[in-house]
Amino acid sequence: MRKYFGTDGVRGVANKELTCDLAYKLGRAGGYVLTNTEYKVKVVVGKDTRQSGDMLEAALIAGLMSVGCDVITVGVIPTPGVAYLTRKYGADCGVVISASHNPMEDNGIKFFNKDGFKLDDEIELKIEKYIDNIEEIDYNPIGEKVGVKIHKHTATKDYVDYLKSIVNADLTGLKVVLDCANGASYKVAPAVFKELGAEVIDINTTPNGKNINDKCGSTHPEGLQKAVVENKADLGLAYDGDADRLIAVDETGAIVDGDHIMVLGAVYLKNKNKLADNTLVVTTMSNMGLHVAAKEYGIKLAVTDVGDRYVIEEMKKHGYNLGGEQSGHMIFLDYNTTGDGTLSSLIVSKIVKEEGKTLSELSALMTTYPQVLINVEVKNDVKNKYMENEDVRAEIERLEKLMDGTGRVLIRPSGTQPLVRVMLEGKDEGQIRELAQGLADLIKEKLA
Repeated sequence: MRKYFGTDGVRGVANKELTCDLAYKLGRAGGYVLTNTEYKVKVVVGKDTRQSGDMLEAALIAGLMSVGCDVITVGVIPTPGVAYLTRKYGADCGVVISASHNPMEDNGIKFFNKDGFKLDDEIELKIEKYIDNIEEIDYNPIGEKVGVKIHKHTATKDYVDYLKSIVNADLTGLKVVLDCANGASYKVAPAVFKELGAEVIDINTTPNGKNINDKCGSTHPEGLQKAVVENKADLGLAYDGDADRLIAVDETGAIVDGDHIMVLGAVYLKNKNKLADNTLVVTTMSNMGLHVAAKEYGIKLAVTDVGDRYVIEEMKKHGYNLGGEQSGHMIFLDYNTTGDGTLSSLIVSKIVKEEGKTLSELSALMTTYPQVLINVEVKNDVKNKYMENEDVRAEIERLEKLMDGTGRVLIRPSGTQPLVRVMLEGKDEGQIRELAQGLADLIKEKLA
């Protein structure tokens, strides 16, 4: 059982749960686990715009240098930028200080290995063991073996240049609105779009340490929708605080979510014979409409549990190169090892420009099926046992047969609350709402 690491690093309220002491221990333990005493380990460290970032960065870096790691600081930069720069600079590890789309008072610390992927579970567990037994780290280098801090002032330019090189597009004539969530993309995204020739209107690009994700960005796209319509832009693009996800807005102001973007990208790559094994990797939360569209365009689907970690594991295992989540994490594995909102937004813009169609026309490749989600309160100790009840199991099987090919039933116990989530999708919203409520009532009756 993990004590500190979740699915996306170590998270918590800064200076309360994620303290300087814990950040120091994470640096010291992480550096020690990764240290090879035959050479100086190099670690790239980046962060988002949260006020607590400087505090945690200082503690983390002190821990890393105390076990002889040389730290390359790259400042405020998107999470995928750290994954790329870790590889570019030949570092042994990368660390991001960010809590993604969470409120400003939260923060997090996430590690990448030398290849830019999240650390394996066994390495995270080993780091956790040393955090709780920090006195067992008996390596205290002195003199020239103590770690040093190196400021990499060209980091943002290096990342922008890389994005430009892989997208390789002329966006002249395209008018885009970028919502950078007052987060890590506030320099990178406007710079790369302007350098590729687009007309850029940027909003929420004045971070002050407190306003990251505050009623803006991919989790609050209302301001972007309004700005796109008012400025008669071709499309709008919204990132979250660490810019590893993207939500788009078409020229009418309608939201284009991760499912639509994945279908759009998959069809584009397939037509160019660049979609590995003609397969797209998605999670169980992707809309039924995506499944219907994929079948229509001859695209195979691999379905994983929720979480970009599982999507990437499936992609690496089978050699797939495109995957993601409805929430906006898109992984173009040919180019980066994690979700990259800026890269995804550039690819969407390139497709719009090349195809000569509006984003609303292109996103119509997929029709979103109505979705009904009901949270059922149950006792925490029975929330995973709904399939053990004969009546509940029989009703789920009945609904699955009833909706075969035209909808689906998805039941998920909450990982953190005493809830069972009942979700139904189908063409007729009235029908699925009635069916979902009936199933929810039955689960509550049998498990409450």
